[in-house]
Amino acid sequence: MSSRYDRAVTIFSPDGHLMQVEYAQEAVRKGSTAVGVRGGSCVVLAVEKKSVPKLQVDRTVRKICLLDQHIIMAFSGLTADARVLINRAQVECQTHRLNVEDQVTVEYITRYIAQIKQKYTQSNGRRPFGISCLIGGFDGDGTAHLFQTEPSGIFYEYKANATGRSAATVKEFFEKNYRDEDVITEQSAVKLAVRALLEVAQTSHNNLEVAIMEYNKPLKMLDRNAILDYVKIIEKDKEDALAMKKQKK
Repeated sequence: MSSRYDRAVTIFSPDGHLMQVEYAQEAVRKGSTAVGVRGGSCVVLAVEKKSVPKLQVDRTVRKICLLDQHIIMAFSGLTADARVLINRAQVECQTHRLNVEDQVTVEYITRYIAQIKQKYTQSNGRRPFGISCLIGGFDGDGTAHLFQTEPSGIFYEYKANATGRSAATVKEFFEKNYRDEDVITEQSAVKLAVRALLEVAQTSHNNLEVAIMEYNKPLKMLDRNAILDYVKIIEKDKEDALAMKKQKK
């Protein structure tokens, strides 16, 4: 039935859906899981990274990138589509800085990316971008923000969110475990993001990519040893929680 209405981007199905947009959303749902956590003093983005072939250079496989010195983006979906949006967003950040003599706000660049995505849902000869983006960073006053954009062009701000494979279960995990007072420090925010990928998305710590953005500091990418240290802390916390339960019994 849907094949009658997916021959062009601009054709609506009888129930009001754009089939090409739904296909793009399906590409996101099959992509790697990406999570974002807005902490008290940082924004943490973590991505499930698929295993790299032995002869492939690891640095060329990145799901987290820098849009400007104060804004980072993680994505899930089609990597080729992401590269186009990343390039256009980086150019917009630099253009804005040259014209206005001030850095873009996180909401401004999120709205710019969402607008591009929306334009590709209403023009013949194009198709929607098959990616969902988590965009985090700091405004000039030091306020941290975390946004998500969808293939349809909508965007929302979150305290913590996930996209890609297992996104629904990770969101449930955040709803149960996220508290503002528990993510004040950098360590607690990273722990929550890593724990979400390890426990819910069932990802190995060897296949994690974790980035930390702090106000007026360069982007920090955690190496495998640093991620392993967080995994050990999480495992110790779980052991302590089990021990307390046994004592109560």
